Amino acid sequence: MSLVMVDAAPSGALAPYVTRLTAYRENYSAPVARSEMAMPGAVLILGLGGPMEVNGVRMTSFTGGLGDRFAATRVTGATEGIEVFLTPFGARRLFGMPMRELANLMIPVEDVLGTWGRDLLERVGEIKDWDVRLAVTDALLAGRIRQGQEVGPEIAWAWGELLGSGGTVRSQALAEGLGWSHRHLVSRFHDQVGLAPKVVGRVIRFGRAVRLLQEGRPIADAALECGYYDQAHMNREFRTLGDTTPGQIYPRPQVSGVAH
Repeated sequence: MSLVMVDAAPSGALAPYVTRLTAYRENYSAPVARSEMAMPGAVLILGLGGPMEVNGVRMTSFTGGLGDRFAATRVTGATEGIEVFLTPFGARRLFGMPMRELANLMIPVEDVLGTWGRDLLERVGEIKDWDVRLAVTDALLAGRIRQGQEVGPEIAWAWGELLGSGGTVRSQALAEGLGWSHRHLVSRFHDQVGLAPKVVGRVIRFGRAVRLLQEGRPIADAALECGYYDQAHMNREFRTLGDTTPGQIYPRPQVSGVAH
């Protein structure tokens, strides 16, 4: 079994829109199935080798929007490429379409990025050096994102409040803070983020709970700190968002991500 990964810190121009940029190669003696946890962002896979199965569909390069459920992947042969973790606003500017149209979907890159996406894959595929490959991907993504429509400060503020609270701030409080109706807030979130604020909060809270458990925090303490009603509530969320249980993560850390 073999998995090789190289991370690169996003450049200053890309950092507000991309949280992780990774080159990878993997090859296993037998198929490897994984359940990829929901996360508060979008994943872009620029595949440069063989395909993998994503929710039962074979794809080589694919992307999608935020989701409120786990994704099932299966690697059946040698594959390599670049994995990009986009913030919702990075995805909105890169794809140039309402994020609600990509929520809970994984689709071929060409269906979203068209000719530009095909040119990106061709350009990056010609580069063999991984550091150069990552640098070129960074520059090309930053250039396209800069040309995208800017996100209004209101949704950026609301997103920051959700992240800062660990997903526990109520959407009604966000609407009141902006002087908006709750319906208008939800509509703007569907366009620029992809999911309603309440659903985004669930995903953020789940991610925080996973991190606490990976750090060795007892399950009951993590449930209380993250605002779950009780441990049964926490268990249901973990099954829906990660196809796992708190006990499977604590005290045995697990790594998530499409190419991991």
